[in-house]
Amino acid sequence: MSPNPIDLSLYLVLDPDLCGGPEGMVRTARLAAANGATVVQLRAPDWKKRQWLETAVALKAALAPFGVPLIINDQVDVALAVDADGVHVGQDDLPPAEARRLIGPRRILGLSVSSAAELAGVPDGVDYLGAGPVYPTGTKPDAAPASGVDSFAGLVAATALPVVAIGGIHAGNCAPLFAAGARGVAVVSAICGQPDPARATLALRRKIEEFPPSC
Repeated sequence: MSPNPIDLSLYLVLDPDLCGGPEGMVRTARLAAANGATVVQLRAPDWKKRQWLETAVALKAALAPFGVPLIINDQVDVALAVDADGVHVGQDDLPPAEARRLIGPRRILGLSVSSAAELAGVPDGVDYLGAGPVYPTGTKPDAAPASGVDSFAGLVAATALPVVAIGGIHAGNCAPLFAAGARGVAVVSAICGQPDPARATLALRRKIEEFPPSC
């Protein structure tokens, strides 16, 4: 069991373009948290540090009333500066062992994997894995090819860590992922940029609640 338990069931990854910039990201995060999102990640690879910092501060304040953790993608210094709940790193980011050393034992650490080879290299200290893309996605241009549900299920079966599925996921296609053992689903466009983010979050939440929490 992870030393830092976290409800990963509905994991929102914010996109600055789809949300309409920092104010839209904070608004979307607040609506999502109020309607069933359990984790929010700030991801903005093209931003300068000051914008990361200012938006992270605003997000943390927006999420605090709901008890929803804020995860910072890659930017360990920003996470430490705002006392975020955790950090998520990819295969080309700061190595997870170094990220753990910097953030200490109490913060959450997530790692992206897309293959059995990457899974085999996961070190101690990682709390959860993000696996995918499972379905084709247009929100991350440098993403690996879609793996499909069967490959995702194989990754889940090969690790004791909780695994979150990511990539092209929405309320209409998340059921097979929970059936395959996903602990949660990470979504971007299924909430970000939707005409009604609150309603979109609720639709996902209702679908997720069809599955027992242990899935």
